[in-house]
Amino acid sequence: MAITQSQSVQPASITNVAHGSYIDTGTVAAFTITCGFQPRYVKVVNTNASGDVMIEWFEGMTANYGIKTAIDGTRSMITSLGITVSASGFTVGLDTDLVVTSEQLHWQAIG
Repeated sequence: MAITQSQSVQPASITNVAHGSYIDTGTVAAFTITCGFQPRYVKVVNTNASGDVMIEWFEGMTANYGIKTAIDGTRSMITSLGITVSASGFTVGLDTDLVVTSEQLHWQAIG
């Protein structure tokens, strides 16, 4: 049996947290949020009538991946159109359950 583990602990005084909302009333596309730090965790939520879905990304996951949770609690791993982090923020791919024209998204990033 082999165990592989990775962990990074930051003192509470150094942790970066940002949150906000995003809405696109035109043709929706992937979008980028600049929060000023590299996130270790990102959550994006659509709680509107046609959306009702959440995608989360954790440090160590591949770019464009995410854990998608539907309103009924069904969870799945997506391997495209998910979340990609950068040194100063993150990009949300065009998952059509999450990113919907004129529906407000709420996001949180922790670094």
